[in-house]
Amino acid sequence: MSSLTEHPAVWARTDVPEGLGLGTLIPEPDGYRLEAGETVVVGEERFLTRFTVRTDLAWTTRGVRAEVLSAQGLESVVLSVRGGHWADADGVPLPELVGCLDVDVAATPLTNTLPIRRLGLRPGEYRDIVVAWIDIPSLRVRRVRQRYTRHPAEDGLERYTYRDPLHGEYRLSVDGDGVVVDYERFARRLRTDA
Repeated sequence: MSSLTEHPAVWARTDVPEGLGLGTLIPEPDGYRLEAGETVVVGEERFLTRFTVRTDLAWTTRGVRAEVLSAQGLESVVLSVRGGHWADADGVPLPELVGCLDVDVAATPLTNTLPIRRLGLRPGEYRDIVVAWIDIPSLRVRRVRQRYTRHPAEDGLERYTYRDPLHGEYRLSVDGDGVVVDYERFARRLRTDA
């Protein structure tokens, strides 16, 4: 994982006319921290997203902060998790998220690393999970069911299929750290040899 810490991953968005994201995984004594940002231009809409996700050593989400800077100003959402129970920045419980072990920030392929690392699937295995899904740029949070299926490796990359009822099915290729290299119809990593 040291290579991603020293050389953050950069993705070009393939689902919008202009979009570029950067993210990194940082090991910490009690878990991991994901730091990422992205700039997107779609027609007249322009926004910058920045987020931080903290996990425990088993890759289970403990907290997330996501911010969006747009023509409407700066908006943010802050969530914390304790014992599978989610709360907002004011400590108000979010019962609809109970049981979600992962967060999926819609602006980036970096949060796909969380279930990929946490589940530890073998080729041919799949798992259905529920996640706290944060829509970007609205910052609306909802519970979403997802399925991850691992396939045999090809060309030195691990292969997965990701599926959810909101967006459909996508093929993912990931590096040895579980970080997305190619996310079908969404994003592709630039310069994976660094």
